[in-house]
Amino acid sequence: MADADVPLPTSAVLTAVSKHVGIRCSKVNQAYMQCKAEHSNPADCLGPGNEVTGCLVDLLKEVHAQAPAEFKKYYECLDYNSNKLHKCRTEQKAFEAAFKPKA
Repeated sequence: MADADVPLPTSAVLTAVSKHVGIRCSKVNQAYMQCKAEHSNPADCLGPGNEVTGCLVDLLKEVHAQAPAEFKKYYECLDYNSNKLHKCRTEQKAFEAAFKPKA
């Protein structure tokens, strides 16, 4: 994500997009966790780990392309409110209305 406008994946950014990560990256996350369960050497799971990272980066780029202003308001609210989702429902609703993820 070399784009200066695309946010770094801070805890607030990851919390804001977590629902979509859970849906979009489910299979690669499961493959990574299975690899970790089967191998004690972390180097054995670098490939699946890179796939998880790639999935997240692609999703963040898509979010930024479709709803940058709504996403920024949402993650800034989360950052300001220590990731307390209940304090940012208005911003969440606006983001969810603006962002239509690819299947």
